[in-house]
Amino acid sequence: MKISIDDFGTGYSSLSRLGALPINTLKIDSSFFVDFNTTQKNISIIKSIISLANNLSMKTIAEGIEKKEHVDFLKQNKCYLAQGFYFYKPMTSDKITKILLDQLER
Repeated sequence: MKISIDDFGTGYSSLSRLGALPINTLKIDSSFFVDFNTTQKNISIIKSIISLANNLSMKTIAEGIEKKEHVDFLKQNKCYLAQGFYFYKPMTSDKITKILLDQLER
């Protein structure tokens, strides 16, 4: 079993939990990517979360990724897991099953 902290950096997520619980993954909240181009503070926070996770041997997952520039930024900053509309919009289980099976056949 693995434990992730969802929406890290918002709400009740706390740095003290990182040492108290066996956390494997930090999920960076999508709200940090909304004003990505206009808010240097958000960019700094995202970089800090990624760095913190890497230093603690945790993975990071970025939520709400909608643009190629988000993906490029994440790669440059060593965050290799992401989810969002950039990759796929929500879909039925039948449709995602077909996509995955098509990928396996390649």
